[in-house]
Amino acid sequence: MTRNPQLPKISMSAPIRVALLTEDPLLRAGLTSLLANVSSAISVVARDQAEVALWDAGTDAARVLDRLPELRALDVPTVAIVADSAHVAPVIAAGARGVVLRDHVDSGLHAALAAVRSGLTVIDTPLAEALVPAAASRAATPAKGKGELTERERQVVQLLSEGLSNKLIADRLGISDHTAKFHVNGVMVKLGASTRTEAVVEAMRRGLIRL
Repeated sequence: MTRNPQLPKISMSAPIRVALLTEDPLLRAGLTSLLANVSSAISVVARDQAEVALWDAGTDAARVLDRLPELRALDVPTVAIVADSAHVAPVIAAGARGVVLRDHVDSGLHAALAAVRSGLTVIDTPLAEALVPAAASRAATPAKGKGELTERERQVVQLLSEGLSNKLIADRLGISDHTAKFHVNGVMVKLGASTRTEAVVEAMRRGLIRL
């Protein structure tokens, strides 16, 4: 875990006001019950009253990148709930201070929320275990994909990490939709990615995306 020195120190045992941001009513009900049972010092509140947000990335992998602007817009420390380890890098790039695996949400969530509120960055153990071997493997094997990204392609992959569609990338860069699609395809080929999410993850691993 690492700490953001710009955030004030807060006691880990102090009451926590949490906003639950999810489109899944079953998950909302489950989280509300879990937090109520874990500690009486946790209260679920509206977004504008929260100290910490618990943001659900959802289970549809194709929508995760599209929803990243929603995560970026949050103005409180946020713990993201993800369904797959491949989503860790994109949500951290979008500003999440903590990441927990959807299938492993348990009583430890209280500690994660308290840590994030205090300025720490936390990653669920199953996700960390998935990332560490991958890092070691990358050190021993050549990077996948061929060629270095051009400056324009670096701009494109940065916008991909923000969840922008080809049309929005074209608008942002002042190019045609066709040219934007061409650059996105080029990025995916050079990064050895078959999906936009994989391209963002690989770009994060190579240090091509600014946090």
